[in-house]
Amino acid sequence: MADLSYGHGSEDLRRKVGAKLLDLLNAQYFASYVWTPDAGRFDDRVSINMSNSNLEAYEEHFQYCDPITPALQRRRKATCVTEIMPRHRFVRTEFFNDFLARDGLHYGVNYYAYAANSNIGDLRIWRSKSRDDFSRRDLAIIDAIGPAFTNAMRMALARDNSNRSDIALVPAIDRVAAEAKLTAREKDICALVLMGRSDVEIAEHCGISFTTVRTHLKHIFDKMGCSGRNQLFGRLIHH
Repeated sequence: MADLSYGHGSEDLRRKVGAKLLDLLNAQYFASYVWTPDAGRFDDRVSINMSNSNLEAYEEHFQYCDPITPALQRRRKATCVTEIMPRHRFVRTEFFNDFLARDGLHYGVNYYAYAANSNIGDLRIWRSKSRDDFSRRDLAIIDAIGPAFTNAMRMALARDNSNRSDIALVPAIDRVAAEAKLTAREKDICALVLMGRSDVEIAEHCGISFTTVRTHLKHIFDKMGCSGRNQLFGRLIHH
């Protein structure tokens, strides 16, 4: 939980949290990706104890014939692979024999972080054949950590974006502002939200009160059809 609140970028966050989840859950293998909706693929890999060449094969081929991940990705909670496909069928698939088994992965559980309806990162945790499948208690632990991980990823991606050049950021904010008919001040606040700034930090940056920031945010939510900050972030980050 300390790592989740530290302020890492998205790559360091997932690597540090992944290592601790392996220890916590008595597992050996970890991978994490960020979904790229425009390309329809998983990118930005972080992994522990998995071979680079095998993961490259996943990225180039196996993710497009993956029999389990599309169903796992639709879940909003930690889910065992065996909940998606019976093990006797799973171990006969190309995906298992030519990809997972090559690194010794046998029992898996996945968790997908969502900001609004956008999948912004995942946790893929695996055990070897010599160990047992994940228990309901294991799933409950991941689900308990999940909301904090989701929020940490939301903030980490915002930090990653804030480190990009203004050339990359301004067009996206301009499009949002034009489509939603945001005022100049509302546009500025959207940009600060994208950078991961808190309401207090936005107030200090803009030289306005905390209450005024909340009023501007309410107007932005109304204009963009968002119910809160998470949905607003999801709209901005994938616009």
